[in-house]
Amino acid sequence: MDLRQLEMFRAVAEQGTFTRAAGRLHVSQSAVSRQVQLLEEELGGVLLRRSAKGVSLTEAGELLLRMTHRVEHDVEEALAEISQTHALKRGILHLGGGMTVCLYILPRLLKRYRRLYPGVDLHVTTGSSEKILELVRAHAVDLGLLTLPIVAKDLEVLPVMKEEMVVVTAPGHPLSRQRPVDPRSLSKFPLILYEAGSNTRKVLDQFFVEEGVSAEVAMETENIEIIKAMVAINLGVTIVPYTPVAKDVRSGRLACARVRGRRLLRETGWVFLKADHRRAVTELLRTFDGMQAQFRTRPAGA
Repeated sequence: MDLRQLEMFRAVAEQGTFTRAAGRLHVSQSAVSRQVQLLEEELGGVLLRRSAKGVSLTEAGELLLRMTHRVEHDVEEALAEISQTHALKRGILHLGGGMTVCLYILPRLLKRYRRLYPGVDLHVTTGSSEKILELVRAHAVDLGLLTLPIVAKDLEVLPVMKEEMVVVTAPGHPLSRQRPVDPRSLSKFPLILYEAGSNTRKVLDQFFVEEGVSAEVAMETENIEIIKAMVAINLGVTIVPYTPVAKDVRSGRLACARVRGRRLLRETGWVFLKADHRRAVTELLRTFDGMQAQFRTRPAGA
C-alpha cells in the first residue's frame, strides 16, 4: 500500500469528487482516479461508490478513512513529543520531599532524569510537608513528593504511590514472633514514631484510636535513619513504610510484620502549583510514571 495512494483516497473521500481532490493535491484528475483504483485492486474491494453527483464511502472506505485519521493523529503526537524532548536542552528543576522520599525514591528517579536531560540542573530540598508546601507556593520548589492527603485550591495533587506500613522491631523482640502483630500488643512496648502533626503520624494516630492502642511514645523524629537505629538497639518498636526498612529486614538487622486485621497504607503524591506546567516538570512526571513499578516494594513474609 502506497502512502501517496492513501493521501489521494483521503482527499477524494473528504472533498467528495475526484475533481476537487485533484485540485487540493495539485495533480490531474486522471492521476487521482488511477491511484485510487490501484488501491482498491490491492485491497480487493471497492472503497468509493462513484455517481454523477460525486462519490460516497463504502463500509470498507469508511474504515480506511478512520484509519488514516488515526495514523495522522499518531504521527502528529509523535512529532510533537520528539520536538518537545529535543527542546528540553537546559533549565532548572527544584524538587522537595521528606527524608524518606529523598533517600529512597528521588535518587533513582533523578539518576534516570539526568541521563535523559543532562542539561537540566537539579536541586533537592528536604523538609516537612508544611515547609515544602511553603516553598512550592513561593516558587522556590517546582514540585514536591509528599505524604497525602493535601487539599488546596491552588495546588495540583497527583497521587502516585501507596506504601504498606509495617511493625518494625529488633530481631528477637517478642513482637517479631507475631506474624501478623495484634494491634493491642503495641500497648506493651515503647514506640518510636514520626513527629506529631505529619500526615504519616496522623495515619498512625487514627489507627491507635480505632484499635484502642494506648501508645507510649518514647521518641518522635522525621529522620527515618534515626528511627531505624533506635529500633535496632531495642529502644522501642516503630510502624513505618516497608520500603526504607526492606534492606535492613533482608540483612537481619531489623524484623518486620504486618498488622493483624488491616493494611496500614501511606499514600504519596506529586504536589505543584496548578499554573506550573513547564516542560521540565512534565518530563519529570513522565519519567516517574515510567519507573513507578520499581518503587512498589511489598513486605516479603512479614
